[in-house]
Amino acid sequence: MKTLVLWRHGRTSWNAAGRAQGHADIPLDETGHTQALAAASRLAELPPAAIWTSDLGRTVETAGYLERATGLVAVLDKRLREYDMGERQGLTIPEATERYGSGVITELDLQERRIVPGAEITADVRERLNPALEEMLASLDPGGAGVVVTHGAALKVGLAGLLGWPVDQAQSLRGIDNCGWAIVTESGSGQRRLAAYNRVA
Repeated sequence: MKTLVLWRHGRTSWNAAGRAQGHADIPLDETGHTQALAAASRLAELPPAAIWTSDLGRTVETAGYLERATGLVAVLDKRLREYDMGERQGLTIPEATERYGSGVITELDLQERRIVPGAEITADVRERLNPALEEMLASLDPGGAGVVVTHGAALKVGLAGLLGWPVDQAQSLRGIDNCGWAIVTESGSGQRRLAAYNRVA
């Protein structure tokens, strides 16, 4: 059995304010550091054979706690980034709704219609993220575990891809908490299962 953990970064000030971060490089806030430290101590118990992280600061900082707990060095991979939010970056949901209309949240995150200038849609994220996750899972030895540090909306897209779900099915999952994680297992026959979702320390 192989195990791949998809771990969302700790909280930032923009998370606390409800602002869309996208590719903005916002650091962890004090709560985010506390979350990452607690979660890393739990995830170190796997123990992981590898850590991969988005190259954005909040994920790199989060991964750093697991690096220190395990002695591993995380591999940075920009394919693990959050959606590029384009002109929506920095806006709250009410601000985005006022500017772009009531469909902006569901359409941008889970559908296939471009609304916000410069923003990625799900197809864009799936095209870069899913091959990365497949490579990471394939690189693990039988019985091995790996941890991927990524972002909330991207995590749901990646999870759907790993499990062979239509991406819309991910809409049935609640958003994963800051520093929460999901676990996907793969048996020797290649069967994959969602073993856990939104675990937190």
